[in-house]
Amino acid sequence: MSEDRKEAKGTSLSRRQMLAGAGAIATGMAISRFGGVLTGDAFAKGGPTEKWPWPYVKLDPAKTAEICYNEWYRVFCGCAVINSVFSQLREKIGEPYKSFPVDAFVFLEGGQVGWGTICGSPAGANIVANLIIGPRIAGSPVGHHIASDIMQWYSEAALPVYHPKKPRIKDRIITTTSNSPLCHISVGKWMKASGHPLKSAQRKDRCARVAASTAYRLVELLNAWKEGDYESTSDFSCSKEHGITGQFNCMECHGDNVPEPPTGKS
Repeated sequence: MSEDRKEAKGTSLSRRQMLAGAGAIATGMAISRFGGVLTGDAFAKGGPTEKWPWPYVKLDPAKTAEICYNEWYRVFCGCAVINSVFSQLREKIGEPYKSFPVDAFVFLEGGQVGWGTICGSPAGANIVANLIIGPRIAGSPVGHHIASDIMQWYSEAALPVYHPKKPRIKDRIITTTSNSPLCHISVGKWMKASGHPLKSAQRKDRCARVAASTAYRLVELLNAWKEGDYESTSDFSCSKEHGITGQFNCMECHGDNVPEPPTGKS
């Protein structure tokens, strides 16, 4: 290896180390800024941190869905769902919503940076529900149930449900049922049924409407919770029944290759 390449390699490693260090510092600052929402001690005590859960006031589901539909064309599914709720709460409540980096969750697009795993729409909805109500590991079964309700609703509903007031695409957008919360299954089934490819304007508008539909359903559930009328409708218990985490249509994709947990004692 030449001296120039050795020097370049050493410089590259140093830069990577510097970037990693900077990332760690930034992460630490973010956690500190938001009251330590990821602090394990809070979970161990069975309660939220000082700034979690966050306050909520009832919102209009239709207005939220319309905001989400238009936001999709800026930041895609998951971030659009989060922004459609938090942008309104910023105006109605103020902090901590004013300080929340709403666009930071753009990575939810395409099933997490294009990997086709959980769709960004239910993922974004679950982030909202957990920040407002709290997760099950912090002693908030309601937050867990709303997140589970969203996952099951998304899997079983013929989507998209919501029709935007001013649709960007005038074509008829057909509905499909995914039987799964996974992006590549949801989008794949729709593309097969509609005949429109991934990069088509129709597919993009379909996903914008799916995000809007999810935001609409999320606000319905949050409003019911705020009124004290919320009752969970989900009945998904794969881990209890089969001893392994899973999702709805594992047999459809895996067939005989569904992972089986060990039967012995841990």
